[in-house]
Amino acid sequence: MAVNPKRADRPVPWLLMVLALIAFAVLVALGSWQLQRLQWKEGLIATIQQRISAPPSSVDAIEAQYRRGGDVDYWPVEVRGTFVNSAERHFFATYEGRSGFYIYTPLRLPYGRFVFVNRGFVPYELKEPASRPASAVEGEVTVKGLSRNRLDGKPSYLVPDNDLAKNIFYWKDLDVMAATAGLPRRATVLPFFIDADSTPNPGGLPIGGVTMIDLPNNHLQYALTWYGLAAALVGVVFLWLYGRRRQRDAATP
Repeated sequence: MAVNPKRADRPVPWLLMVLALIAFAVLVALGSWQLQRLQWKEGLIATIQQRISAPPSSVDAIEAQYRRGGDVDYWPVEVRGTFVNSAERHFFATYEGRSGFYIYTPLRLPYGRFVFVNRGFVPYELKEPASRPASAVEGEVTVKGLSRNRLDGKPSYLVPDNDLAKNIFYWKDLDVMAATAGLPRRATVLPFFIDADSTPNPGGLPIGGVTMIDLPNNHLQYALTWYGLAAALVGVVFLWLYGRRRQRDAATP
């Protein structure tokens, strides 16, 4: 088949080459960013594993650590107090494929202090305390679990606003939880949460031990994907340029 010499002599479309170069740079940058995220995630997982293996601290020690540095995530804690069951706050969540709520209940401590405890998960239809009366533990209890940082603000604009009229929280706004729980006016609410461990609650609800510890870590796969796309782009451009050169050579007398 004869080669069209005019088609073979067409100049290289430099705009297309510039766009390909920009796309290559973006793909490589995304791959490198994922490698940075991988390093960060591995460090976070190592920190979590180190912390959860430590012996339990008192709530006073956790509070002191918060005052010093503000990071108390995943430190084991043990505390005694009395649940204010009438002040439950309900955080919308999923657990093992089911929709429902994490039950955040203030625990009354000595000297007018309170700490919000994530007691665990209840199914969606058992949101209201009246539907699970056995879960309302009376008297002094010992809570073991992990301390968790509070959030400084809404984590994303994609997260819905908290529905205070229905007592449904889509993000853990500690200040609003405390303000709407009906606690005494001069109550001091500690500036962190406690996730209760898996010790069974009366009646089986809430289901404790819901803290996510095994964090997903797919950043290496993502990095390889972006780098693979960059390599594929180089291959496509190379074959295209090689094909143009062959056409030009074939058209040359």
